[in-house]
Parts: sequence; C-alpha cells; structure tokens
Amino acid sequence: MSRRKYTAQYKEKAIALSEEKGNVAAAARELGIGPPMIHRWKKEKEQYSQNSFPGHGKAKMTDQEREIDRLEKALKDAQLETEILKKAISIFSKSDKGSFGL
Repeated sequence: MSRRKYTAQYKEKAIALSEEKGNVAAAARELGIGPPMIHRWKKEKEQYSQNSFPGHGKAKMTDQEREIDRLEKALKDAQLETEILKKAISIFSKSDKGSFGL
C-alpha cells in the first residue's frame, strides 16, 4: 500500500475548507481524509507560513532559516572565489618571474 501524496494547493484548499466550515472533522469527512492530517497541515502553515509544504523532500524553513541558508551559500561561494584568485595570483606571479629571467 503506497502513501497518498497531496499537493501544496490541495493542502491549502483543505485548510481553507476547514476554516470555511468552522469544523475540521466535517472538512476532513468531505475530503475523505483524517482530521489529524488537516490539523497537522494547519500547524505547519502557522509555523512556516508561505514556506509550508515545499514538497520533493525539501526541508521546511522559516524566513530567517531561509535567509541564513542563502547567506551561508553566498559566503561559501565567496570563499571559493578567493581561493581560486589566490591560486591564480600564485601561478601568474611564478610565470612572470620566469619570463623576466629572474
């Protein structure tokens, strides 16, 4: 038996339906899913807001966690560029010395 996968849009609509009806159990019954699932989706939506339901195994992140992740990647890229430039300077400075007969 495989697990059903729900799209982010489906989860959003299920949450909206439960709020519209004012009853999670009624919305769950109408959708053919368990009430705990809608409760979990609502909790995720409250905790992660627009970062909820990323899908495809991606981690849920708050806005601050997403910004930290972006900055860490930018820092790593800058450090890599610095290392490449240091090596290039080292290579060019060696080749310059050899061309002037030093």
